[in-house]
Amino acid sequence: MASGHSRPVLPIAPVYVCICNGVTDHQIREAADNGCSSVAELTMRTGCGSSCGSCLEMAGELLAKARAVHDLPLPVLGLARVA
Repeated sequence: MASGHSRPVLPIAPVYVCICNGVTDHQIREAADNGCSSVAELTMRTGCGSSCGSCLEMAGELLAKARAVHDLPLPVLGLARVA
């Protein structure tokens, strides 16, 4: 914006991945953040895919992406040596 004011960041609305059980992409990311590491575990925690199963491929992809981001190493800050 030209006036120097920034717009507030709005949260991204959740998207339903598992319609049968009402599981959203946000819930899948949260499960990954809490240590969920497999689709079977995701199903046990959230119910995702436990009815018709048509969401399992998408749920697995989202879980893998969330885990990949979660598992990124933190940057290492080097200390300058004083001579």
